[in-house]
Amino acid sequence: MSDLRKEALEYHHLNNKPGKISVTPTKPLDTQRDLGLAYTPGVAEPVLEIEKDPATAYLYTSKGNLVAVVSNGTAILGLGDRGPLASKPVMEGKGVLFKKFADIDVFDIEVNSHDVEEIIKVVAAIAPTFGGINLEDIKAPECFEIERRLEDMLDIPVFHDDQHGTAIISGAGLLNALELVGKDIGKIKIVISGAGASAISCAKMAVLLGAKRENITLVDSRGVVYEGRTEGMNKYKQEFAGKTNARDLKDACKGADVFYGLSVADVLKPEMVKTMAKDPLIFAMANPNPEIPYDVAKAARPDAIVATGRSDTPNQINNVLGFPFIFRGALDVRATHINDEMKVAAAHALADLTKEDVPDSVLRAYGIESLKFGRDYIIPKPFDPRVLLWEAPAVAEAAMHSGVARVKVDIEEYRQALALRQGKGQQVRQYFMNKAKLLPKKMRIVFPEGEETKVIRAAAQVEEEGIGQPILLGRPDLIAEEIKELGLRYKPEIIDLRRFDRLEDYIAAYYEQRQRRGGTLANAQKHLRDRNVFGAMMVKMGDADAMVSGLTFEYPEVIRPALQIHHTAKGVKRASGVYIMIVDDRVYLFTDATVNIEPTAEDLAEIAILAADFAKQLGLEPRVAMLSFSNFGGTPHPLSDKVRRAVDLLHQRAPKMVVDGEMQADTAVVREIVEKRYPFSKVQEANVLVFPSLEAANVSYKLLNRLGNAQTIGPIILGLGAPIQVMQTGDEVRDIVNMAAVAALDAADRKPGGNHKKPVRKAKPVAKVGVKNGRAKRKVR
Repeated sequence: MSDLRKEALEYHHLNNKPGKISVTPTKPLDTQRDLGLAYTPGVAEPVLEIEKDPATAYLYTSKGNLVAVVSNGTAILGLGDRGPLASKPVMEGKGVLFKKFADIDVFDIEVNSHDVEEIIKVVAAIAPTFGGINLEDIKAPECFEIERRLEDMLDIPVFHDDQHGTAIISGAGLLNALELVGKDIGKIKIVISGAGASAISCAKMAVLLGAKRENITLVDSRGVVYEGRTEGMNKYKQEFAGKTNARDLKDACKGADVFYGLSVADVLKPEMVKTMAKDPLIFAMANPNPEIPYDVAKAARPDAIVATGRSDTPNQINNVLGFPFIFRGALDVRATHINDEMKVAAAHALADLTKEDVPDSVLRAYGIESLKFGRDYIIPKPFDPRVLLWEAPAVAEAAMHSGVARVKVDIEEYRQALALRQGKGQQVRQYFMNKAKLLPKKMRIVFPEGEETKVIRAAAQVEEEGIGQPILLGRPDLIAEEIKELGLRYKPEIIDLRRFDRLEDYIAAYYEQRQRRGGTLANAQKHLRDRNVFGAMMVKMGDADAMVSGLTFEYPEVIRPALQIHHTAKGVKRASGVYIMIVDDRVYLFTDATVNIEPTAEDLAEIAILAADFAKQLGLEPRVAMLSFSNFGGTPHPLSDKVRRAVDLLHQRAPKMVVDGEMQADTAVVREIVEKRYPFSKVQEANVLVFPSLEAANVSYKLLNRLGNAQTIGPIILGLGAPIQVMQTGDEVRDIVNMAAVAALDAADRKPGGNHKKPVRKAKPVAKVGVKNGRAKRKVR
């Protein structure tokens, strides 16, 4: 047994649990009351509502997020007709991809029939259950008839992915590859090897994108599909029967600009490739083995742009870039069909996304250092999380414009709602960024590590997204070279410390501030060469509104000059740090894990007030737990007494704050413990956890992050005298962008009148888009 075969079979029986999908309840079912609501007698109420108004099925059932994946197993991948039961692993796999990439639920339906009429009858009969129908692995030409008839009969989207998925993804690649080689789609000659469902659909998509029908040549197992041919023809091939003297693939390839392979392995020979036009595009998409191996094609034509269906070569044409997101957009506007306009919109969205900076998470997933638009990257990678945010909105918008949408959505709000499907961490990040985008005046954010690749990429996003106006500290020539290497369309504001015309003013101001703290003029001149000192002074001198640093520095190297220059905020004795922790879609604030090593009772009270105020900024109602190893005086000790004194101070200083302690960590977060043992506690299910020492907080957040799969955002510095935030070594670009948004909001809040309090359009707090009583709930749209 081969390693792949063994591993695949073990995977499908992993943990003694056969298959890849299951049904998971979305509502509580823990009490008799729950049972009465989920089933009889309560279930009668939505039944009656749906009878009166069928559209309410989208409100009271899973119909709006449920797709049927239907097959009869007559064209399973490259395995041919293996029957409906044997197709089930593929259909379950399709369901997994729907769920993973677009949060769409799936029932796989395997139909035991080769009869077109019977298949149509079965699918039409079960259609009321679903929001959409995905036809899969049904052979041509039957698949054309089944899809067409069902589209006419049903008022929900019907989509044969084998046809249209490949066409859309390859279409995106075609647009970008032609841009790279400088060719006009209206003038290119295309040869397509294959004349089945996907081949015909690819030909049609090329026409929709601008290719001329007369410039497309189909070649099937009998040769070129030409005008007047009768053998092996059908009405679908006939549509592309051309006037040509070419009779085989070798003839057809001469002078061709594009080769589409949707046939069998090794049919395209190197000598054929050599006869193609300059800078040929070779999309060899047969699976698992392409019409010509990638390396063979490149050896024959080094000037070629080559794509395959394989994941181990550049430019993979993978249908998972299409169907999950196309259905997501269609379902969310309750489209009646997936029409040509929606397919073209999907192709353009993918093509456009390819030209954007690639996230670190994608680079990490594929084990590569960098990736940019070019000959080896003409379509996005399947694990790029931004595909959902680009493609689904494009599809939804096209559905609305073309008149097949039954629900209208605001595209920007819809994009935000899609981000929520990517998890609570993305939701919180989106909240900061959206709020920063709404600022009427963009804050100037200085990045002392302006020569770092990640910082440059983040700064480009900060500017492009409208989060702020980045300022990079560094050498202009090195930064320009890095921008060119990254392929970014970005012209940053750069300050070169060696040539800064206000340097003497900065030195004088710094010396004046530090002269009675042991500082000399010589020391001032020396310290201003430190980019963290210089960045902090830019904020002090009004040349920047905020600063973000720390990617390549130790934490104290950033926080120390910030405190020396700006001290703490008015009325605050000690700054502190807070981490946003997302655990199973619950949001917690952990403090202080970064600044105060051994806080006193007074310090802990101040730390709690700062964290509670920050929670309110997020839209959370703070429930503050003061943590210790003791519960409410149960273990008298100087350490637990310290925490108890902090609670007393908080009751005096912030009488309206919901706070209690001292208490153990499990008491703080488990409602049942409080209800059974400490019913007098003012706090249940705390969401702000104040740790007794930096040691305890730091250990806890790191263990939870590594062992508990918690998502971490931070640290966010609270109580500083200026809007300065500290990154962590190893932060990704998205983390830097998020920290810039936090710094921008902080800066705006310090302006007279609080700049961000008058947004053009109100940003929704985290609590309003999914958090209630510490528990995450998906907002119903």
